[in-house]
Amino acid sequence: MRRRTLLLAASAAFPLPALAAPRRPVLRRLAIRHAATGDRFAGPWHDGRTADPAAMAELSQVLADTRTGAILPFDPAAIEVLWEVARRANLAGELTILSGYRTPQTNTAVHGAGDSQHLRAGAVDVMLASDRLGAFAEQAVLLGRGGVGVYQARGFVHVDSGPVRRWGDMPGALAGLPVTAGGQPRRLNLTFDPLASMAEAWGKTRIR
Repeated sequence: MRRRTLLLAASAAFPLPALAAPRRPVLRRLAIRHAATGDRFAGPWHDGRTADPAAMAELSQVLADTRTGAILPFDPAAIEVLWEVARRANLAGELTILSGYRTPQTNTAVHGAGDSQHLRAGAVDVMLASDRLGAFAEQAVLLGRGGVGVYQARGFVHVDSGPVRRWGDMPGALAGLPVTAGGQPRRLNLTFDPLASMAEAWGKTRIR
């Protein structure tokens, strides 16, 4: 009894801090337009806990192969990268996508890399105005997730959910920035990705 009394007295003298209320999940919204088809998605795609299956199905349709219309379920992790980079770069408006999923035939036609993340519906090429491209590229690199290819002369940035790697004509501020994967610094890969024609060439011929 004495032990219990002492514990009660101690708890009264040193009250425990109130537990913080659990954070409410943040609804994630995205607005994209495919340059080649004009197809759009705008609305929530994630409830803060998990991706919405119906929204992902719609996104997969918008990001379908532009030559054949073939659809492959898009990787939610790639959409997560796109959403997070746009959020960090303060791009609240509609994003223009040059390329999403590609069939092997389309990938060959645009001279895509043989192991392109587009083949598994895990990559997007985002067309950006010159005054926004640098900020988007910087945030993509700082995020440290997936691959980032910067094509300043062509006006787009590639992001994907594959292995962490970097390539392309990085803005000056990014040239010496280390690549991080799981918090571990790695040497920045500045070799130019051999995607000679890329999807934007195809997209520009079909922009509505």
